[in-house]
Amino acid sequence: MTTTADRASVDAAGLAQAARSNLWMHFTRHSAYDETDVPVIVRGEGAYIWDARGKRYLDGLAGLFAVQVGHGREELAEAAARQTKQLAYFPLWGHAHPTAIELASRLADAAPGDLNRVFFTVSGGESVETAWKLAKQYFKLVGKPTKHKVISRSLAYHGTSQGALSITGIPGAKADFEPLVPSTLRVPNTNFYRAPEHADDYEAYGRWAADQIEQAIEFEGADTVAAVFLEPVQNTGGCFVPPPGYFARVREICDKHDVLLVSDEVICAFGRVGYDFAAKRYGYQPDIITTAKGLTSGYAPLGAVLASERLMEPFTRGATTFMHGSTYGGHPVSCAVALANLDLISREGLYDHVLAREDAFRSTLDKLTDLPIVGDVRGAGFFYGIELVKDKATKETFSGPESERVLRGFLSDALFEAGLYCRADDRAEPVVQLSPPLICDQREFDEMEQILRDTLTRAWKLL
Repeated sequence: MTTTADRASVDAAGLAQAARSNLWMHFTRHSAYDETDVPVIVRGEGAYIWDARGKRYLDGLAGLFAVQVGHGREELAEAAARQTKQLAYFPLWGHAHPTAIELASRLADAAPGDLNRVFFTVSGGESVETAWKLAKQYFKLVGKPTKHKVISRSLAYHGTSQGALSITGIPGAKADFEPLVPSTLRVPNTNFYRAPEHADDYEAYGRWAADQIEQAIEFEGADTVAAVFLEPVQNTGGCFVPPPGYFARVREICDKHDVLLVSDEVICAFGRVGYDFAAKRYGYQPDIITTAKGLTSGYAPLGAVLASERLMEPFTRGATTFMHGSTYGGHPVSCAVALANLDLISREGLYDHVLAREDAFRSTLDKLTDLPIVGDVRGAGFFYGIELVKDKATKETFSGPESERVLRGFLSDALFEAGLYCRADDRAEPVVQLSPPLICDQREFDEMEQILRDTLTRAWKLL
């Protein structure tokens, strides 16, 4: 019997040509495919994906930090099919449907504190956009209309829409779209490897980094600042973990100045760092949590904003309305998939699996520190970054031309060709990021390490 994958393999060249002719890919330098085929992924199973020519790759990025339960889980497809037969679509505009109600209740029960109100979106960026709009309107409703500014960290990624991109702290991602939404401010991130202060004291460095948030609030005026947006583990730059006491100090600062703490858990929630919500791992209480990705393991588009009862309260009176929403936010099929996904995660104990195996993952990646090109390995759970350097002793990074030659000209393609799908990125310091499905174990860890070792050894020779 000829399978879908077999048929795709026969026409691999045709698929690649059609992609080159018609498909505008995201975050893609299209000139890279002037003389080479666009990679076409046609199938996934477990921790692996296959291209149209039948070649297998280890998915070291869980698609895009999303496929928690691995590829090819029929339970999730079946949940979507059942819901489609019952109610394929209806919006949440003044009406409700059972899967959204059930999922909202389940998320509220799991969330820390009183984050009992769930506003569904379609994506992580939309969740961030929603959270900022909510913060602005909330403060207007409670008589503090000048509180509208947002603080985020240097190099942090929070989305691509005009508002979310304004909160994003990556200059190169913003330049082509300026002017953006005003009133966003940047503070230092928690990259201890390149700590400008307290380089010999991790906890003191965390305190220093948190205190920069208070300085920014006081400089702008607390009566103008609405929220601080922070990822529990910052993605861009290579998985910056919060130092001990960092979030406790941030919470203290936010309470002092009546500023909302938004935990952007689009990547970190639903097991990426071993908990349903990463705020639990790091022991802090947000006012808002933004999510997406792992909520459905990427099997259907869905995001969510979890807000405290305090934020909901002024919207429960009179004619007040949160004038925000989207056609597909809380789609019944996506909510059904999310419920089945959370069931699957619970049934297979994937949160506990991540916590039990994270040290093994870390120690396997730490083997790479004997390579001259590897400066630092950092992260938590199944979410790690490997920072690449030109000189380990001085931590000197690549120049622009070197980064172009090593990362874009060689490393990204070479890792993929060697059978590992991951991410080589230089939006901050040059890093390789790894975020595999939560089902992975030592066999996959070893495979990643072996491919990385060989490819990074060859990359070093290009410097």
